[in-house]
Amino acid sequence: MEILTHPLTYALVGVIGGTAVGFLLRKRVVEGHQQNIKAQSKQIIENAIVEAEQLKKEALLQSKEEAILIKEDAENELKADRDELREEKRQVQKKREQVKKEWDNLDKKRVELTSHTKQLEEKEHSLDEKHKEIDNLVGKQRYELTRISGISQEEAKKLLMDSLESEARMDAGKRLARIENEMKMEADRKGKNILALAISRYAGDYVADKTVSMVPLPSDEMKGRIIGREGRNIRAIEAATGIDIIIDDTPEAVILSGFNPVRREVARLALLQLINDGRIHPGRIEEVVAKVTKELEVGMREAGEQATFDVGAHGVHVELIKILGRLKYRTSYGQNVLQHSLEVAFLCGIMAAELGIDVKMAKRAGLLHDIGKAVDHEVEGSHAIIGRDLAKKYGEPEEVVYAIGAHHEDQPPQSVLDILVQSADALSGARPGARKEMLQSYVKRLEDLEGIASSFDGVDKSYAIQAGRELRIIVDSSKVKDSEATILSQDIAKSIEDQLTYPGQIRVTVIRETRAVEYAK
Repeated sequence: MEILTHPLTYALVGVIGGTAVGFLLRKRVVEGHQQNIKAQSKQIIENAIVEAEQLKKEALLQSKEEAILIKEDAENELKADRDELREEKRQVQKKREQVKKEWDNLDKKRVELTSHTKQLEEKEHSLDEKHKEIDNLVGKQRYELTRISGISQEEAKKLLMDSLESEARMDAGKRLARIENEMKMEADRKGKNILALAISRYAGDYVADKTVSMVPLPSDEMKGRIIGREGRNIRAIEAATGIDIIIDDTPEAVILSGFNPVRREVARLALLQLINDGRIHPGRIEEVVAKVTKELEVGMREAGEQATFDVGAHGVHVELIKILGRLKYRTSYGQNVLQHSLEVAFLCGIMAAELGIDVKMAKRAGLLHDIGKAVDHEVEGSHAIIGRDLAKKYGEPEEVVYAIGAHHEDQPPQSVLDILVQSADALSGARPGARKEMLQSYVKRLEDLEGIASSFDGVDKSYAIQAGRELRIIVDSSKVKDSEATILSQDIAKSIEDQLTYPGQIRVTVIRETRAVEYAK
C-alpha cells in the first residue's frame, strides 16, 4: 500500500497513460492522413483516366480529319489526272482524225500522180517519135546542105565552131575589159574616199622638231673659253660626246658635226649648260655630259612611253620604247621621225576602222614602222629590215613585224595591214609641208624621171605627178601591145631604181589606149 501511494508512482502512471493516449491520438491522425492520401490518389487516377479518354477521343477525331483531308487530296489529284487523260485522249483522237484525213489526201494524190505519170509516159513516147522524125529530117537536110555546099559535115562544123569561138572571145574580152575598168574605178573611188576621210579626220598639228647643229654664243669671247688652254676643253667635249665641234668665223655661234643625232643633242645640251654655268674645264665637262646623257635617256624613254600611250599600244617591250624615244631626235628631209610615226599610226587607225580590220594592230604597226631609223647609222641595211628585226627580237606580233619590213617593199606585202602602213607612210611624207627639199633638186628629180621614161621605145608622153611619187606614161598603141605594157612598166621602174636616189617609192603607170576616129559626111 505504501508503494501505490508514493508520489513518484502516481507521476509514472500519469506519464505512461499520457503517452498511451498520445500514441492513440497520433495513430488516428496518421490513419486519417493515409485515408486522405488514398482518396486523393484514387481521385488523381480517376482524373488521369478521364483525361486519357478525352485525349484518345481528340486524337481519334484529329486522325479522322487528317484521313478525310488526305482522301480529298487524293480524290482531287485523281480527278485532275482523269481530266488530263481525257484531254490527252481527245487530242490523240483529234490527231488521229487529222492523220486519217491526210492519209486520204495522200491516197488521192497518189492516184493523181499515177495518172499524171501515165500521161507523161505517153507524152514522152510521143516526143521520142517526134525526135526520131526530126533527126531524120535533120539528116536529110545535112545531106542536102553537104551536097549543095560542096563541104563535108565536119568541115562545116569546124567553120561554125571557129566562128562561135571568135565571137565568144571578142565578147568575153569586152566584158572582161568592162568589168576590170568598173572594178578599177570602184576601187579607186573607195580608196580615195578612205584616204580623204583619214586625212580629214586626222587634225593634229604638225611641228617639225629639227636637230639643231648650231649652238648660239653670248659673245665671240666664249669661243676661246670653249677651246680652252691648248685646246683641252674642246678635246674634252669631243671625247665625252663623240661629236666634232667646229669653231669658225661664224659670229656668236659654233657648229656641231656628227652622224649620231642623240650624241649631237647631248653635245648641244651640255654645251648650253656649260655656257650658262660659265665653268668650263675637263672635269666639269665630263660631269655635265654624264648628267645630260642621263637626263636625255630619261626624256627619250618618256617620249617613247608617251607615244605608245597616245596610240594605245600596250605591252611594248621597254627596250623598244627606249629605241622609239630616240626617234625624237631623228629627222628625215626635215620631218621629225617620231612625229611622223605618230601621224602614220593615227592614219592607219582611221583607215583600218573604215575597212573593218583590227584598229589597235594597225596603230601599233604604224607607230613602229620607222623604228629602224633610230639605229640605221649603227647597223647595216635598210631601216625597214632593221626595224623588222628589232620588232621580232622584242616579241612584237608577227603581222606587225611583217608590216614593218614591207612598208618600203623590201619584202612583198601580204596583207591589208601591210598596204595600210605603206599608204599611211606615203600620206604622212608626201603631204604639203611635211618634208623639205630644195626646189632645184626637186625639179631636177622630176625631169630625170620623165627623161628616163621617154628614153624607152614606144613611149609617147611621160608625166611626173604627185610630187614625183607617180610617173604616168602614155605609150603608142601601134608600137606597144597590151601584153608588153606590163613588161615596159617593170623595165622603167628598174631603170629608175638603178639611176636615181629618192625617198619612199615611185609608182610607174603605163597607159595604152586605141582610138578609132571616123567622120560622118
